[in-house]
Amino acid sequence: MIKLTRMNKSEFFLNVNLIEIIEETPDTVVTLTNGHKMIVTESAEQIIEKIIEYKRKIYIHDIDIIKRY
Repeated sequence: MIKLTRMNKSEFFLNVNLIEIIEETPDTVVTLTNGHKMIVTESAEQIIEKIIEYKRKIYIHDIDIIKRY
C-alpha cells in the first residue's frame, strides 16, 4: 500500500493493485478497478515512484531467495 493525500490534505493508504489509470487533468485522478475515482495532491510521477518503491520492498525478499538457489 502507498500513502496518498486527498485534496483536503487528509492522508490515506491505497492498495496499488486496485489502480487502473492515473491521469493528470490537471488534478491527479486515480481510477480504481472498481470504477471509483480519487483526486489526490501527488503528481502521476510521484505516485509511480511510490509504487516502484513499494514493489521493490515487497519483491526484494523473493529476489534474495532466488539468488540463494
